[in-house]
Amino acid sequence: MEKNIHPIFDRLLNRADREERLNQRSKVFWFTGLSGSGKSTLAQALERRLFNEGYFPQVLDGDNIRTGLNKNLGFSAEERTENIRRIAELGKLYLNSGIVTIISFISPTREIRQMAKTIIGEADFLEIYINASLEACEKRDVKGLYKKARAGEIKDFTGIDAPYEAPENPALEIRTDQLDLHDSISSLYNFIEPIIDYGRF
Repeated sequence: MEKNIHPIFDRLLNRADREERLNQRSKVFWFTGLSGSGKSTLAQALERRLFNEGYFPQVLDGDNIRTGLNKNLGFSAEERTENIRRIAELGKLYLNSGIVTIISFISPTREIRQMAKTIIGEADFLEIYINASLEACEKRDVKGLYKKARAGEIKDFTGIDAPYEAPENPALEIRTDQLDLHDSISSLYNFIEPIIDYGRF
């Protein structure tokens, strides 16, 4: 560590104090999946459901982060890795603030997601695979990105000319090409709520 940097983490309020004040257990729920699989839609709906049930959640979405914190990054392999490193560090800050954090990023490789897990901490990182077939995602193409990728206007697009490595053992898998939004959110909430319920531990 740089000798002129002196962190004060040990003098700040700790995570347990913040969790007690917010009456919840903080965790990081990392949504991964192809573009168009439904990550952002589910993250938004889950955030609202948790908030309505009395929890204090926060969504960190890939497109939002790239317009602000990570606006200086492109899409090379190195820049994609740095994109995930930064969001993992931000997720760790939210985690230690007692907040239920929902991170929605394609994060296409197992290696890059392992890096995020290492930064956040294995006990607090729950990988959720938002799974829809490439065909279903292309059919939706809500942002028009697949059409551009097929036309050669976007290079190294995940699922077309760049690989997506599906999680091998996700904490939860949601098949959005088989479930509607209501059932998907119910599955997510029923999985997450016991984990963050402050009174259960």
